[in-house]
Amino acid sequence: MRRFPNPRLTGLGSGLFCGAVMLLLGYVDALLFGASLTLYSVLFLPVCALTAVWVRRGDLMSAPVVVPIAFAVGLIPPADTGGGLGDHLMGLVTALATQAGWLYGGTLITGLVVLVRKARLIARRAAVRRRPM
Repeated sequence: MRRFPNPRLTGLGSGLFCGAVMLLLGYVDALLFGASLTLYSVLFLPVCALTAVWVRRGDLMSAPVVVPIAFAVGLIPPADTGGGLGDHLMGLVTALATQAGWLYGGTLITGLVVLVRKARLIARRAAVRRRPM
């Protein structure tokens, strides 16, 4: 039976993974689906969960920090309005404002997964300390 991948990413690696995947999803969304911000935002949620699950134990608290940054980076392609730099920045700010609920939801998912993993880690360490030698 094949096992699922179980990488352990550093804090920087989780940021690069999440940012690269969201940028790729942003380009795919812009090319294939006409820059549907809702589709992009829905795809953000599983990326958040994977980032929180794959970050290593020592860097758990970095995951809730990198996912909003990756969301903003990935919004660059679908938020492009075709004008100059000012138009592009205005499209990005508008997309961030209109999709804030999805951004908060993904960050919340990441935070909850990280908190559960941290609680399990603390409980495991406490059990090892209580065990008689």
